[in-house]
Amino acid sequence: MPPIEEPGGGVEDAALMQRVASMDADAFELLYDRHSGSAYALAYRIVGTRQAADDVSQEAFLAVWRSAGHYDPRLGTVRSWILTVVRNRAIDHLRRVTRTKERETFDEALAERHPAPAGEQTENAAIQRATDGETRGLLEELSDDQRRVIELSFYSGYSHSEIAGMLELPLGTVKARMNRGLARMRKAVTAAGGAS
Repeated sequence: MPPIEEPGGGVEDAALMQRVASMDADAFELLYDRHSGSAYALAYRIVGTRQAADDVSQEAFLAVWRSAGHYDPRLGTVRSWILTVVRNRAIDHLRRVTRTKERETFDEALAERHPAPAGEQTENAAIQRATDGETRGLLEELSDDQRRVIELSFYSGYSHSEIAGMLELPLGTVKARMNRGLARMRKAVTAAGGAS
């Protein structure tokens, strides 16, 4: 294929889409450069966080790359088609998040109706003490790193992946700090229960 001439020439979006449909990476790059800002802005307005908007935009442009041959210029502009793909991906993202939250709510309600046997409640006891102040003492025993991820999770309600994004850490590091911190808290609760 002949090279794409931009700055002065201005190749039409519809022509770019034909080239993207035949897997022309240069055409796709140009199309991405033209529309990624609008795509990200729309995704952000719908999903509300930078990380989610990045993910949605990336998914949308992958879909554009894979299904460029389905674009029909009679139904609208390339820009409107891309933004429709972004909108659909953003709505799918919100549905996934909603289903996850509903499942977590259901799991919490189920746990309340069917509590764990007494010997298995040390983690629940550690978390419950967060509401009555005793956990502050437990949290003070943790390293700053462990305390930070536990506070963000249990007091502020952030997911592990959200915490990883906020603290700019790998997800595995956040989970490891959380697990080590909770293990120390469980150990302290168990020891306190044995002492009383």
